[in-house]
Amino acid sequence: MAETGFKKWIITITVIMASLLELIDTTIVNVAIPHIQGNLGATLEDIAWVVTGYAVANVIVLPMSGWLGDRFGRKNYFLTSIIVFTIASFLCGNATTLEELVLFRILQGIAGGGLISTAQAILLETWPREQIGTATALFGLGAVVGPTVGPTIGGWITENYSWPWIFYVNIPVGALAAFLTITYIKETPKVIGRPVDWWGILLLAISVGSLQTILEKGESEDWFATGYITVLTVTAILGAILFVWRETSTDHPVVNFNIMRHRSFAVGMFTSFILGFGLYGSVFVFPVFCQNLLGFNAQQTGELLFPGGLCTIVMMPFIGKMLNKGVPAQFMATAGMFLFFVFTWMLSNSTLATGEKDVMVPLLIRGVGMALLFVPLTTLAMADLKGPEIGQGSGLNNMMRQLGGSFGIAALTTIIHIRQGYHRSTLIENINPYNPQFNERLHMLTQGFVAKGKSVLDATEMAYRAIEGTVIRQTMLLTYDDAYWISGLIMLFSIPLLYLQPFKKLKAVTDAH
Repeated sequence: MAETGFKKWIITITVIMASLLELIDTTIVNVAIPHIQGNLGATLEDIAWVVTGYAVANVIVLPMSGWLGDRFGRKNYFLTSIIVFTIASFLCGNATTLEELVLFRILQGIAGGGLISTAQAILLETWPREQIGTATALFGLGAVVGPTVGPTIGGWITENYSWPWIFYVNIPVGALAAFLTITYIKETPKVIGRPVDWWGILLLAISVGSLQTILEKGESEDWFATGYITVLTVTAILGAILFVWRETSTDHPVVNFNIMRHRSFAVGMFTSFILGFGLYGSVFVFPVFCQNLLGFNAQQTGELLFPGGLCTIVMMPFIGKMLNKGVPAQFMATAGMFLFFVFTWMLSNSTLATGEKDVMVPLLIRGVGMALLFVPLTTLAMADLKGPEIGQGSGLNNMMRQLGGSFGIAALTTIIHIRQGYHRSTLIENINPYNPQFNERLHMLTQGFVAKGKSVLDATEMAYRAIEGTVIRQTMLLTYDDAYWISGLIMLFSIPLLYLQPFKKLKAVTDAH
C-alpha cells in the first residue's frame, strides 16, 4: 500500500541512502587501489580481487534478493543487509592482510546485493502507481550518481586521509539508515512453508559467479590462454543452461522467470544491460584516459566527473514528471542514447592538447543523457510488475545492469589492448629513413639536444627516445578515441530495442493494476 506525506519522503530518503552505500562502493575503491597495494604489500593482480570479490558476490545475490525478501520479510532482509554491510565496512577498514580485505569485501558484496534491489522494491511500493516515474527518478539519483561520484569521493578521501576511511565513511550512514528502517519502513508478509530451491541457488552462484569472474579477470589473464578462465567459461555456460532449466521446471524457484511474460520487462533486460555498458564503461575509460594521457591526478579526475553527476541529479525530477504526464518513455530514452553518442563522439576527437574545459561540455551532455536513460528504461521494464513480481524484477533488472557494466569494462579493456597494438604498428611504419618527415623531425630534435651541449651520439639517442615517447602517447590517444567511438556506436545501434516495448501511458499502467 502506498504511503503519503512525511512518511513517504522519509522512507524515500532511507532507501536512497542505503542504495548509495552499495553503489558508491562499486567504484570508490578503484582510485585507492595503488595505496592499498602499497600498504598491504600485494601485487596488482592480487589486489584486483578486492574489486572482483565484491562484484562477484554482489551480482550473485542480486537476482536472489526478491526471493530472500519474500522469505524473510522485505524489511527484515533490508535491515539485515544494511547492518551486515556496515559491519563489513568496518572490518574492511581494519583489515591488515590482503586475504582479510578480500574476505570482508565479499561479505560487503553479499550484503550490498540485498540493498539496491530491495531499496528499489520498497520505493516502488511506497509511491502511488501513478507516480512511478517520480519514484524511479528518485531511485535513479543513487543508481546513476553513485558510480559517478564514487571516484570523486574516493580520490578526495585517499589524498587527504588514508584508504581505510573510504570504508569507515559508510558506518554513520549505515547506522542512520538502519535506525530509519526500523522506525519507518513497514514489514511485508513473509512467504513461509515453501521448500528452499537449493539447487537453484547453487546453479545461480556457479553460473553468474563464473561469468562475473571471467568479465573481471579475463583481460588481465589473457582470456582463454589461461586455464581457469577457459574452465570458468564452460562452467558459466553449462551452469546457466541448467539454472534456467531448473527455475522453469520447479514449483518454487529462487528466481521467477515467469515475469518474462511481460514484454516490457523481457526487452528491458537487454536495455538495462546496454545502460550498464554505457554507465560503467564510460566511468571506467574516462579516468584512465585523463590520468594516463592528460596527466590529471585522481582528485582532479573525480572533480571533472562531479558536474555531470550534478546535472543528472537536477534532471531526474523533471524526467519523472514528464513520465507521469504521459510523455512516452521510448522517446526520452532515444534522446538519452543519442546524447550519450554525442558525448562519446566529442571525446573521440580528443587530442594531446585536450584540457579540463574541453571535456566539461561532453561530461555535462553525458549527465543529461544518463538521466534520460535510467528513468525511462527502468520505468519501462518495471511498470507492468506488481506484488511479489516487483522484488523479483528489481533483482533481475539490477543484475543485468551490473553485468552490462562488467561486460562493458571487459570489452573496452580488450578493445584498448587490441587497438593499441594496431595503432602502434601503423605509426611505427612511418619511422624509417625513407620518410622525409621523420628525417626532418629527427634532425630537428638532434640539433636541439646538440645545442644544449650534448654530443651528436647522445643527442641522436635522445631524439629517438623523444620520438618513441611521441609514438606511445599518440598510440594511447588513438586507442582511447576508438574506445569512446565504439561505445557510442553500441548505444546508438541499441535504439531500435526501445521500440520493441509497448507504448503505454503510466496512468494506463495504473488502471491495469
